[in-house]
Amino acid sequence: MIRNIFETLRTLFYAVLIALVVRTLFFEPFNIPSGSMKPTLLVGDYLFTSKYAYGYSKHSLPFSPPIFGGRVLEDLPERGDVVVFKLPSDGRTDYIKRVIGLPGDRIQMRDGVLHINDEAVKKERLGSFVDEAGGGRELARFVETLPNGRHYEVLDATARGPYDTTRVFEVPENHLFVMGDNRDNSMDSRTRLVGFVPIENLVGRAEVIFFSTDGTAALWELWKWPFAVRYGRLLDTIG
Repeated sequence: MIRNIFETLRTLFYAVLIALVVRTLFFEPFNIPSGSMKPTLLVGDYLFTSKYAYGYSKHSLPFSPPIFGGRVLEDLPERGDVVVFKLPSDGRTDYIKRVIGLPGDRIQMRDGVLHINDEAVKKERLGSFVDEAGGGRELARFVETLPNGRHYEVLDATARGPYDTTRVFEVPENHLFVMGDNRDNSMDSRTRLVGFVPIENLVGRAEVIFFSTDGTAALWELWKWPFAVRYGRLLDTIG
């Protein structure tokens, strides 16, 4: 019996060790708690991020132990990547936004239009987005196309919001400028709370949605779960 207990404990140890290695070096799950990345990501989405996409820093490890600085095997993100990072002000809180500006770029919003290095980013109206979480309110939906050809949808209810016209942000060396796709409801690099994001703070690149729920079922309401799952979002890649 003692031998069986020992074997069970050893199996559990190896299972935890393998899970820790996978989480640290390869993939880490995250969930979306806010609507700042609508319509790309919705509250209740669960996704995997690739930890190896940009190399490794202390934030690749659980609890971000200060055992080394900078990044190992560093690779710079591309404009348009959706990234998870640690909030610069505390180094602990996970945020997810889209990379808009790279080191040396000049970023500005003018009447709701994004400008990169003094050039307006192409922005075309697509129609409306029905915000079910917001009581069915309809929001203007657009597609933006970055200079590198990456395109994605954004929401912008007004061109006169507090962050629709900004100063020019000059992205420092080893930093990024990030924004949420829900432009009127995102705390991002346009705000003092977030500001420029050190490349060292990157955790990984968002890759795929592996689960999604609309929040209508509590954890214990198992009979409601089949109706709460957003089946159409499962295994959607994030771009």
